[in-house]
Amino acid sequence: MRRTVAVLTGLVFAVVATACGGDRGQSRVTPAPSPSGAVERPAAGDHRLTLAHGGSDRRYLLHAPPGYDPARPTALVIALHFYPGSGARLRDMVGLDAVADRENFLVAYPDGRNGGFNALICCGTTDDVGFLKDLTDHLVRTWRADPDRVYLTGISNGGDMSFRAAVEGAGLFAAIGVVSGGYSGPRTAPDTYVPRRPVSVITFIGGQDRYADVFTEGVRTWQRRLRCTPKPGVPPVGAPRVTRTDARCDDGSDVTVYTLPDMGHSWPGAASGELAAPDAGLVATELVWDFFAAHPRRS
Repeated sequence: MRRTVAVLTGLVFAVVATACGGDRGQSRVTPAPSPSGAVERPAAGDHRLTLAHGGSDRRYLLHAPPGYDPARPTALVIALHFYPGSGARLRDMVGLDAVADRENFLVAYPDGRNGGFNALICCGTTDDVGFLKDLTDHLVRTWRADPDRVYLTGISNGGDMSFRAAVEGAGLFAAIGVVSGGYSGPRTAPDTYVPRRPVSVITFIGGQDRYADVFTEGVRTWQRRLRCTPKPGVPPVGAPRVTRTDARCDDGSDVTVYTLPDMGHSWPGAASGELAAPDAGLVATELVWDFFAAHPRRS
C-alpha cells in the first residue's frame, strides 16, 4: 500500500509513490526488549530501545558488535528504512549487523512515524531531523559513539532522509550512503540548501528505477553546488555494465556514484526482502561501510 501527498502533482507526486516504496510485512528480528524505565547498560548484543522526542517515545533497534567496549569511542551507522517500513525490516534485508561484527561499529535502526520519515518528498510532518540529532547525541553520551564517525545510510524514503539530515544536521554526520533515494523536491530548490560542514556521499542508482533520472539530476545538483571535480583513476568496479564516478568537492568532501543499469528501486546485493537485488553485481552494504571508514568527520 502506498501513500501519496495530495498537494503534489506531476513528477513530485510520482516520486512519492516509489521513493516511499515497499509492501508491508512481518520482521524476523526479535531482540529482547529493555525493561520499561530501566537505565540503559551499554553492552554487546541486540537492544530494543526508545528515546523520548517531541512528546512521545521513538523506537529504535541498536546492534552492538561482540567487540564493543563502552569505554572506547566506537563508530556509529544510523540506518533509515523505506516507506512503509520499519528498522527491523531494513535490518533483515541489508546485512549491516554482520559487517558491524567484523569491523566493530554500532548500528541503530530507528522506526519512522507511521512507517516513514519526514524527508525531502514525503512523509508526514514529524521533526525527524531533530529526532536524529537527539538520537545521535544520546548514543554519543550513553553508548560512547565516536562523534567524528557518525554516519547515515538509507534506502528510498530513508535515502531522501539521509540527504535532508546531511544538510540540516548541524555537522553531526560525517558521510551518508544513499540507496535508491535522492536530493530532490521543493526543499532543495535554493542553491543554499547544502551542508554547512563537509558531508561525503556514496549513492547507488538503478537504471531501471523509474526515478533514476530524478536521482541522477539530484546528485549532479549536489556536486554543482559544492563545486565538485571528477577524480581521475577510478578503480574498476568488477561488475558488468556497472559504472562508478568519484568527485572531490571544494569543501573537502567526496561524492561516489554507482550506476547499475539493470537494477530497479532496490538495495544492491541484499539477499532477501522486498527491495533486495541479490544479483546486482555488487554489495552496497560492504561498499557503504568501506566509504564510511575512509571518511571521518572533517572540520
